[in-house]
Amino acid sequence: MANRKWVIAAILALATTVTGCRSDTPPAAAAAHANAVADTGGSRKGDFGPPQGEPIEAILTSPPEVPPPTGRDYPAKVIVNLEVVEKDMPIAEGVNYTFWTFGGTVPGSFIRVRQGDTVEFHLHNHPDSKMPHNIDLHGVTGPGGGASSTFTAPGHSSQFTFKALNQGLYVYHCATAPVGMHVANGMYGLILVEPPEGLPPVDKEFYVMQGDFYTTTKYREKGYAPFDMQRAIDENATYVLFNGAETALTGDNALRASVGETVRLYVGNGGPNLVSSFHVIGEIFDKVWYEGGTRYQENVQTTLIPAGGAMIADFHLEVPGSYVLVDHSIFRAFNKGALGILTVDGPENLAIYSGKEVDSVYLGDKVASLASVQTAADSAASGTLTLDEQIAAGKSLYTGTCSVCHQDNGAGLPGVFPPVASSDWVKSHSHEELIKVVLNGLTGPVKVNGEDYNSVMPPMSQLTDDEIANILTYVLNSWDNGGGQVQRDKVEQIRASTPRAEGAAH
Repeated sequence: MANRKWVIAAILALATTVTGCRSDTPPAAAAAHANAVADTGGSRKGDFGPPQGEPIEAILTSPPEVPPPTGRDYPAKVIVNLEVVEKDMPIAEGVNYTFWTFGGTVPGSFIRVRQGDTVEFHLHNHPDSKMPHNIDLHGVTGPGGGASSTFTAPGHSSQFTFKALNQGLYVYHCATAPVGMHVANGMYGLILVEPPEGLPPVDKEFYVMQGDFYTTTKYREKGYAPFDMQRAIDENATYVLFNGAETALTGDNALRASVGETVRLYVGNGGPNLVSSFHVIGEIFDKVWYEGGTRYQENVQTTLIPAGGAMIADFHLEVPGSYVLVDHSIFRAFNKGALGILTVDGPENLAIYSGKEVDSVYLGDKVASLASVQTAADSAASGTLTLDEQIAAGKSLYTGTCSVCHQDNGAGLPGVFPPVASSDWVKSHSHEELIKVVLNGLTGPVKVNGEDYNSVMPPMSQLTDDEIANILTYVLNSWDNGGGQVQRDKVEQIRASTPRAEGAAH
């Protein structure tokens, strides 16, 4: 009996000891142990010996395309040829900017190699370039990430070799002085160093990179937009964009996938200044390889991407619709351009989601075709702008900008937002008065078509002079409003002479 009591006591003591150990080794120690077990070893374990087989010419892709997986289980010699090209391209509809590019696009070409590969890198600077350039790849172990080896004058080429020791997704960028200006002009891209076993397979992969741009002109001001060094130093971005243009991922350029597919986004942030709060409206990231490293977090809504950083996100598509990519520093999305669309087709699943499609009221003019805006801008520049061209451009711009309150048909919302269709208020006010209302807003009671309204129209002074002229011209020539044509010069004159309303920005 005594022996039996001793055995029971010993068992209880052992159980207490084991329980105590578990509670004394909590989460920090357990996590440290798990990390030690999963430790990739970093660069110390990234050298898999000399390259094997014949040299491989790297497949480089323009955004939003991604090269195929390497599909190799051995290190190879990979040859990368990348050309710097300085070129004028649209940054928004009707707005051109001089970009400095790697491969002719912003961001630059996507580069994909495997950990342990030996990369022979050739940087070419196009003969028409006006500036020398180089490249700093964050995936390189060595001084300057290759910058000190690749300073390249126009019409010349440089070469260096590195071994890709660390797996991950890395930014590359130009590092020629003034570095900030080169980066601000679009000189950045991504290089993926696959782990030896490769990444988990997915159905679709896309390449998206955010950047902030600084111009002497206003957001969407038509014509040529020169770089503004002081605004860049002040970190006061005119545009914040995905893939170098406001329309890069909207309209016909929207990303496309189908219900049932798994999508992987390789997302970088070229900066040069701003941190991205990257989010896909209507989706939750199943996995996020934060900071482009080897660890992933699950079930993430929004993830931070520092300037000069990157991340990888996987998510599965359950229902069709338009999924909106944004920087959730939200004014950047709707007022500086950081917005893209992933269009998903396939069957509905009402058990998961029964709402209506994302529509023009939510996305504003991002879902409208802005070709008419470009046409009007070109005609205005040549002095041949017609009334019909102004009306067409104004109709595109009215979508979202004005239709949120006044509705697509101009009827407004009874008792809430006054109509602009067949509006006695519109007809009774001069062009100058209408321009002032758009620039500075309107607060307080008004009577329209015999009905009282008492709401707030916020200042819309973020619109450019030609946008205001085109929108008002469209309204005046629609819905039996009596016609008329508002000139850009008149908007410019009134903007300069009108006291700025509180909260407005001329």
